[in-house]
Amino acid sequence: MKVKDDFLLREVAGCYVVVPVGQNAVDFNGIVNLNETGAFFWEQLQNDITEQELLAAVLDKYEVDEKTAKADIKSFIAKLEENNLLA
Repeated sequence: MKVKDDFLLREVAGCYVVVPVGQNAVDFNGIVNLNETGAFFWEQLQNDITEQELLAAVLDKYEVDEKTAKADIKSFIAKLEENNLLA
């Protein structure tokens, strides 16, 4: 799975935002606000990776148990799918 290419992650004044570019700027018409973990997920999903690979990256970076990490990943992916942000 991978996020669409025409969205850019930027840090602005300590906040993470995803902004559409190109045709997506017309179609999406908004921005996505992310916390630090969401920004990490987004960065990982800029490459075509599996949910299991994302889980491994999260467990490597954060001190979190696997059950919590899986739930957070599933929730994040569901939001991406809901907003048509996955390629």
